[in-house]
Order: sequence, then structure tokens, then C-alpha cells
Amino acid sequence: MAENLAVVDYRTENATAWVTLNRPDARNALSFDVLDGIADSFTRAADDQSIRAVVLAANGPAFCAGADLKMVLGSLDGAGVTPFLRRAAEVFDQVARHPQPVIAAVQGNVVAGGLELVLACDLVVAAASATFSDGHTRYGLFPAAGGASRLPRRIGVNRAKQLLFTAESWTASRMYEAGLVTQVASAEALTDQVRELAEVIAQRSPLGLVRIKQVVDEGIDTPLADALAVEMAACQEYARSADFAEGLRAFTQRRAPTFSGA
Repeated sequence: MAENLAVVDYRTENATAWVTLNRPDARNALSFDVLDGIADSFTRAADDQSIRAVVLAANGPAFCAGADLKMVLGSLDGAGVTPFLRRAAEVFDQVARHPQPVIAAVQGNVVAGGLELVLACDLVVAAASATFSDGHTRYGLFPAAGGASRLPRRIGVNRAKQLLFTAESWTASRMYEAGLVTQVASAEALTDQVRELAEVIAQRSPLGLVRIKQVVDEGIDTPLADALAVEMAACQEYARSADFAEGLRAFTQRRAPTFSGA
């Protein structure tokens, strides 16, 4: 099933929702309409019980050039900046908190707000030709939708500071070494590699993956002893689920499990 939401396309393929930025002529720059389209798409995916993974992709040669400054600013006093940044932060947080695993399929350039959007995803598969840049400081701007907060958590404080302070561009291979990119693919194989990853994820227990994602995300900023307690509690809760029982049956019967998400 596919539906065109103007600047954001939404379609489902098997158990995967594909959310695709669709402003190729504007390098998929972020506007209020784009942010609303992303938010609506992720709400639909969360409400669809058949969805087990979400792919965030983009049409055209660039993944996302950041904010559409001409549209956002409107005037030199920057009156439109604060509402836009608040909306961007809200939408990116929605992406980060989405219950199912979210995979970014990145081609071309990722700049500023585009990088902040990628940082909200769980996994990042990038074309070898992709480049990543925060870019804000190049024009005296400020990262306010996760760039200064999520980036250090993904690639470490020192690397994040270098990227933020210099506004330089990093290759996909360098971002792989830094830890943000989880897989590098050729440009031609990017979509197929992402689809294969999503299909693997879809074979796992959806309930189990939701709980694991919650424990990992919440445990990052939690003292280890507390995080371990949360992990144990989540495991004990999951052990009462139908998916847990199905997994054990499948193991003893030497067959592939069929998970229901219950």
C-alpha cells in the first residue's frame, strides 16, 4: 500500500513502513509541512499493528539539507525560528520514541537538521557516497533539535565537538568508524540492503523488540545498577508473553518461530 502525502510519502511493504522525504528539488529541506508529514507517518505506523519496523528514506540525490531557511526565517529578525525549532525537536523526539525499530536509509548529503533527524533513528544504513555534516556553525546558527545532545551520545563527546565546532563533512565510512552508521552499502544496493535488514527485524518478536528498545534507550542515562534492575523487570514481564512461549516452543521443536506480538 502506498500513499502520497505531498512532501512525505508513506507506504507499507510487508511488515515495514517506508516514510520517504519527497522534496528532491529542495534537497528534502525541512519545512513545517515536511515535519507534519513525518509526524503523521510515524503516528500511522505506530497505530498499525502489522508494522514491525520503519524505514526513513528520501527521494533524490540528497537525504536532507536541514531546515528550509528561506521558508522558516521569513525575515531577517528570525521570528519564525523558535516555532520551527520547537516543532522540529518535537517531531524528532517522536521518531526517537517510536516503539518499533527505525532505520534511516541515507544517500547523498545529510546536513544540520537532516543530521538531527538521522540521530533520532535507531539504525543508520548509508550509501558509501553519503556525507554527514552538522553545518550550523558555518553560518552562525545553533543546533537545537538534538545535534548538541544526541550526537555526543552516538559518537562520543570529542568526535561530536569536532563535528559541531568545525561544520566539516564526514564520509559514511568515517561515521561508521565513529559509530553512528551501522552499515555502509553501495548507492545501488542501499534500498535492497535496508529492505533485507527490515525483513530480518520483522522476523523477531515485535513485543520483545519494543521492550529491548525501551530498556536500551532508558538505560543509557541511568546508573548501571538501576538499568540492570529495569532490564530484569522488563525480562520478567516479557517472560509472561505469548511470544516468549512461542520462542521456547520453536527452539525445542527446531523450527522458526511465528511471533504474534502478544
